[in-house]
Amino acid sequence: MLLSLVAGLLLSPAPDTLQAVTVVADRGVVVSRTDTVQLRSTQDIAGTLQLFPGLYVGDYGYGAGLKSVSLRGFGSAHTAIYVDGVRVGNVQSGQNDLGMLGFENFSTAVVDYAQNSISFHTARPQFAGRPVAGRVQLYGGSFGTWLPYGRVDFRLGDKVSLSANLGANITKGDYPLADGSRRANNDLRQIRGGLDAWGTMYRGEWHAKAYIHDADRGTPGSLSWPSSDRQRDKNYLVQGLVRKQFTDFYELRASAKGSYDGLYYQSEFGDSDYRQTEFQLNTAHQFRIFSWWSVSLAADVQWDGLDGNMYRESRTGTVIAAATAFRTPRFKADLALEYDGCFEKSGKSWNCFSPSADLRFTVIKGLDIVAFGRRAYRVPTFNELYYPGYGNPQLKPEDAWLADLGLDWTGVYGAWTLKAKADGFYNHLTNKIISAPSEDPYVWLPYNIGKVQAYGADVLLGFSYAAGDWKTGFSTRYGYQEALDKTPDSYTFGQQIPYVARHTLVLSADGAWRGWSLGLLFNFRSGRRDGTGEMPDWHTLDLTAGKDFRFGKGLVLGLKFIARNLTDCRYDIVRDYPMPGRSFLGGVEFRF
Repeated sequence: MLLSLVAGLLLSPAPDTLQAVTVVADRGVVVSRTDTVQLRSTQDIAGTLQLFPGLYVGDYGYGAGLKSVSLRGFGSAHTAIYVDGVRVGNVQSGQNDLGMLGFENFSTAVVDYAQNSISFHTARPQFAGRPVAGRVQLYGGSFGTWLPYGRVDFRLGDKVSLSANLGANITKGDYPLADGSRRANNDLRQIRGGLDAWGTMYRGEWHAKAYIHDADRGTPGSLSWPSSDRQRDKNYLVQGLVRKQFTDFYELRASAKGSYDGLYYQSEFGDSDYRQTEFQLNTAHQFRIFSWWSVSLAADVQWDGLDGNMYRESRTGTVIAAATAFRTPRFKADLALEYDGCFEKSGKSWNCFSPSADLRFTVIKGLDIVAFGRRAYRVPTFNELYYPGYGNPQLKPEDAWLADLGLDWTGVYGAWTLKAKADGFYNHLTNKIISAPSEDPYVWLPYNIGKVQAYGADVLLGFSYAAGDWKTGFSTRYGYQEALDKTPDSYTFGQQIPYVARHTLVLSADGAWRGWSLGLLFNFRSGRRDGTGEMPDWHTLDLTAGKDFRFGKGLVLGLKFIARNLTDCRYDIVRDYPMPGRSFLGGVEFRF
């Protein structure tokens, strides 16, 4: 379950999209089809991920609410989140709250359609001939929001660099609602910090990371069931990875992680206290037989323990994978077979063999035909199995098959770069875990009675221009997705899965000239529904403007203004969890 941690950082994310590369990743090896976006320090999590048409981002209350994500018709528990190649685990609920991640320190977000995952990568230091570099910034704006952040990078020699960062998100979150009232109990006080060390060695490199997150927040609930509950989160992790090419024939990649997650929930119905501990150890061995043929073997182990006042459990997972890759000037093929084993203290166990294949054929220079297929497998979470009054110990794992076929074209003409792609996909999920009424209609329990059939297409057209002082770009992303409930005897049989948009359109344009910058982003969603029926379409228009002033050697003072949802569209991503209307954010950055 862990192998992506050796791939996500050591293999640099490519600037072009849907690139096939040989990686080793959890729940599927070798197959990797990615779409990459460059991150900005002032982007919020939900807004950034909305750039990808195949993603559904759940936002349960903007500031303090839970933020989850799912990809191409799968649930959030079936969509993996990685930071610098290491999976952000949550064996209790399977839903990683993306609010714990600080975007200020990341450079890119990579969506991997084959691995059903999203990876965030920390920006590496850029010293430009200086021993120390960094950035300090302060942004503030609507709803009592303050976003301080600082990062300092140190070059400790020709082969080692160190980075320290600290940031916070403080907001009242009391944005006005359509009826004139204000969102209540949506305040957030969040602190994030970390240390990163990078190093190089002869024919190798390494990266070590430590991260802390502490948050105190309200849990606003829905408009139908407003809440006065409170939640406290604590997250700590330490991880490291190393890549070493010993000979032209053999390369080793190894990584390890230890983490602690604490959650204390205070409610009028009773308090809950959960403490999760996780350890990972991963190795991957690559053997280059010929220049056109390589073989890799990998073995991982992961232990998760949950200690709470409601229940306790622990789980050990293992992954053993064998893969092979073929490379010719015009044809590339990656084939793999992976074994996943999961064993719990209670005696339960699950086993699965997952094949995968990725193919790429270059028709002419710049134009590729790409295809992949793989099996995806998800073991039930602890809450689905054991939560008192809700869990179902008889649940089976979710089992899915993914397939994809597309065209990928890139053309470079002097200062112009043109891109186009068309990508069709089909996913079939069985034994889907859904909640349904039990014999007591007021008690809902999880069952394996669900099936989902998802198919559709993503299309991208875009260009960029860079010459002299000018840089500009424009892209159009359109996604069509039918994610249908195929559960036998379901009252929603044949209908769209809740909240998945049938039509998604994202338009973005940006330009820069002599320190001035301007960006526009338009987002549109249509064809959504939930258990109560159709949901209204929604759209947002965001504007970003800024100016950089340069002083001396490498000193930059930046001013930036951000306007979100300029059209003041009133919409819900999740029904009865309204998102803010028009809002503004402004600030100053000092880079050295």
